[in-house]
Amino acid sequence: MPEHPKGPKDDEPIALPIDGVLDLHAFHPRDVKQLVPDYLEECRLRGISRVRIIHGKGIGVQQRMVHAILERHPHVADFRTADGGGGGWGATEIRLRLEE
Repeated sequence: MPEHPKGPKDDEPIALPIDGVLDLHAFHPRDVKQLVPDYLEECRLRGISRVRIIHGKGIGVQQRMVHAILERHPHVADFRTADGGGGGWGATEIRLRLEE
């Protein structure tokens, strides 16, 4: 089978660095509902308590989706829109509870 000319196919896993910053621009919106909780859990397991999710500014659909996930996530202590240096309203900063 030939290689996909533009990178991995939709069903192939993508290696994602777990460093506390998740940029959603590289992902399809349908993947966000699973990606965000999985990423937060990996951060928590690695002892990363401060996370920034870059969802973009646009019309706010991704931001609302991310915030809805964060409101229900059991390990999210709090979250807020990033300040100007962190992406402004195009990013959300999260504080995770590391303990069980």
